[in-house]
Amino acid sequence: MDLPAAPLPRRVRARAYLALTRPANVVTALADILAGFAAAGAAAPWGALPWLLLATACLYAGGVVLNDVFDAALDARERPERPIPSGRASRRGAALLGAGLLAGGTLAAFQASAASGALALGIVLAVLLYDGWAKHRPLLGPATMGLCRGLNLLLGVSAAPAALGGLWLLALLPLAYIAAITAVSRGEVHGGRRGTGWLAMALLGLVLAALLGLGLRPDYVALAALPFAALLAWRVLPPFLAAAREPAPARIGAAVKAGVLSLIVLDAALAAGFAGPLYGIAVLALLPVSLVLARAFAVT
Repeated sequence: MDLPAAPLPRRVRARAYLALTRPANVVTALADILAGFAAAGAAAPWGALPWLLLATACLYAGGVVLNDVFDAALDARERPERPIPSGRASRRGAALLGAGLLAGGTLAAFQASAASGALALGIVLAVLLYDGWAKHRPLLGPATMGLCRGLNLLLGVSAAPAALGGLWLLALLPLAYIAAITAVSRGEVHGGRRGTGWLAMALLGLVLAALLGLGLRPDYVALAALPFAALLAWRVLPPFLAAAREPAPARIGAAVKAGVLSLIVLDAALAAGFAGPLYGIAVLALLPVSLVLARAFAVT
């Protein structure tokens, strides 16, 4: 007669639930807020910033936790080492955690402004749409994930709600950038297609061009953003080019990881263009934090 398995230590379970939140990725969401706040300019009250940082941390973490909840059956076949299929975290516990984080993030956003709260609700809807349905659609999946990050950038802008009307197009940058990463990530387990890789390269090229093209705005200095844009190109173009040429799972995984963590560099470029190089450097300082966390917790 088999004896029942011993319960897992609390620290093992706690680490499993923490891993579900993708801590390294949460840091990239903080960078979105800082970039949006910089774009909003002097009208943005500093008192709103802590609430928005808390909101985005909760919203991002809740979204990725629920992503694993929805994918539990698939992960049991393809990635059994993940927290839920391995039994280190329960699906019910993860669902409660994810829902609680989304609710907490929305409440925090409303403390900044009504516009921030409305954007948070939009992010929640986009997250649930992606996690529950859109991610399995070739075009809608990447677009929906990109929409989540575009709205997150605008969440930072919403510290000064009046600025949203003139800055909403900024959401297209993270939308295109994340769409490129999400499209490529579909081949992370079984391999991808060269055509998808080259499409991602084209989208990344458009994003890099847009970072400099924003210099046509009177409130944006392209020269200040240039070093950060160059760093972004250096970090993402080589791994994505390698994945486009040979869309094997290992190359795709490396490209996706580089792309996700380099969101901080994209945000630093935007922040530098709107608020100066020192502000850009401050945002870029989040990159080493994210890289350290990426060594301890999975990014994808």
